[in-house]
Amino acid sequence: MAIIKKFRIKKFKQHEELLKLEKISVFFGKRKILENLSFRLNKGEILGLLGPNGVGKSTIFNIIIGLIKPNFGSVFINSKNVTNDPIFYRTRNYKIGYVPQHGGYFHDLTLKENLKAISEIVIKDKKLRDERINLLISKFELESLQNIKADHLSGGQKKRLVICLALLSNPKILLLDEPFAALDIMTIKNLQQIIVDLQTHNNISIILCDHQARDLLSCVDLAIVLSNGKVIAKDTPNNLIKNIDAQNAYFGDSFKFN
Repeated sequence: MAIIKKFRIKKFKQHEELLKLEKISVFFGKRKILENLSFRLNKGEILGLLGPNGVGKSTIFNIIIGLIKPNFGSVFINSKNVTNDPIFYRTRNYKIGYVPQHGGYFHDLTLKENLKAISEIVIKDKKLRDERINLLISKFELESLQNIKADHLSGGQKKRLVICLALLSNPKILLLDEPFAALDIMTIKNLQQIIVDLQTHNNISIILCDHQARDLLSCVDLAIVLSNGKVIAKDTPNNLIKNIDAQNAYFGDSFKFN
């Protein structure tokens, strides 16, 4: 897969913190999921999360959106502690969009009916609702699909729909949970371009996790490798794959993505 990202973090880009997880620990019964985990997301940045199954990537997303409260540690957005704030409050006040790995849409509604249903929750003005829906349908080239039930869409079309649903509220932070899973090569390439365009044209800060390491590294500025519930390495893609700790925990010594 060719590199989609035409640039990485540059000196002119602002390193202004938008989201921070600080010393997060999560236990399910006696099982440790995350232990003293800390990282941050800067404004206008695309950050990737990598690690083996069960390492806590989806748990991190659930903590950020407020579905799970950590046993220890804090979540900050725009320097404000939001650890105790509920899901709807974070979504509305801090503009968080979430694209789950599975589902995220109404199966028996058409593509446009899905957009209308969610827009009624997140956009008060009906005129603005219609404008936003039409803009997203056009942006994601969904005109020919708007009257098709969501259940009858292809995997890539469903993914574009769910991203549109997440974008209805004009989020500042977008979380993508395994966006490349079970997609064909061309669909992945198109989705990578969409992700980069959301950063460059909409100034959305993005966190994505995926087991498709090459596909993820091709469209992020920075990536994190997780192991045993901790961050063991964080760097640009080219540097990360050379990191000894990242190689031992995840990549191996022969991994290449160019």
